[in-house]
Amino acid sequence: MKSLRKVFSLVLLLTLVLSLAACSGATKTSDKEQEETKQAETKQEESKQEETKKESDLVVAGVVFQEDQFMKLLTIGYQDAAKAAGIKCLVGNTGNDQAKEAELINTYLAQKVNGLAIAPLNSESSVAALKKADEAGMKIAVTNIDLKDAPFIVGGYTSDNHNIGATTGKAAAKFISEKLGGKANIAILQFKSQVPEQSKARVDGFLEEVQKLGDGIKIVADQDAWLQDKAVAVAGDILTAHPDVNVIFAANDGGTIGATMAVKNAGKAGECFVFGIDTGEQQIAMLKDSDNILQAITGQDPYTMGYKAMEALIKALKGEDISATKGKTEIVPGTLLSRDDPDGIAKFEADLKAKLGG
Repeated sequence: MKSLRKVFSLVLLLTLVLSLAACSGATKTSDKEQEETKQAETKQEESKQEETKKESDLVVAGVVFQEDQFMKLLTIGYQDAAKAAGIKCLVGNTGNDQAKEAELINTYLAQKVNGLAIAPLNSESSVAALKKADEAGMKIAVTNIDLKDAPFIVGGYTSDNHNIGATTGKAAAKFISEKLGGKANIAILQFKSQVPEQSKARVDGFLEEVQKLGDGIKIVADQDAWLQDKAVAVAGDILTAHPDVNVIFAANDGGTIGATMAVKNAGKAGECFVFGIDTGEQQIAMLKDSDNILQAITGQDPYTMGYKAMEALIKALKGEDISATKGKTEIVPGTLLSRDDPDGIAKFEADLKAKLGG
């Protein structure tokens, strides 16, 4: 009996030892698996941090070509898109100078700027410098222009210039028909020596609409004046030389403001009426002014152009899919603001102030 108890005790002891050994082995295996999992998670986190660091080290630039509210909104669009992505954004202005444009692009290349969103001055001569920058490793997005033969751009955003000219032209044709007996002596202020393709498209669109009224439409002056101060002087001279002018079409921001001021300065409110392109705080105030000079304008959407161009640029820099925008130009619709639609003006004004941070 004692021998049997002894055997039983030995079996029990052996079972206990084996059980403890198994538990110890399982614990070691479990500890090893946990350690390996922890190391994998650490590596994954370090990889994420490194990727975030690489993205935060990116630098982009947004470039415009003159000082006006259109270009200010374009710049704000650039900056807001970069800010949303947490990326540093430089801004530059070529000052309507083709040589300065090329110089600025080269400067950004030397500074190792990763990407450039730009409103180029010319659809042909600007391409060479931008293509060279792309070949040097800088990603390129464009705004306010439809570049020809530029498959290297990551995306482009602009207005349909013929369409925005035609939109203002329709409003002018309606006004001339209803208020001026279908007859008008028209003066044109454009910017053909600055950006010839855009200027021509806008003027052509405008003329196609007003000339539908027939022989009563006469173009008595056509000059360049795209900056406000210059437009005041040029429009003033036109009104002196052609006192029978009763409609002025201005193809851009500064021209529209300057023409309206010139009519007022000449004491021709109620006799001469202005139609234009581009919207801003000054133009809105002029549309609301009781002097009844500025009648209608077609506004572009420079903020959206700038934002989308910078957004496409950053996607390209991050290696995201840009097949939908690569080498293409997307049309950003414009908006007609007319003295006949005060509610539309009020809505647009509120949106503009929000974008400007006012």
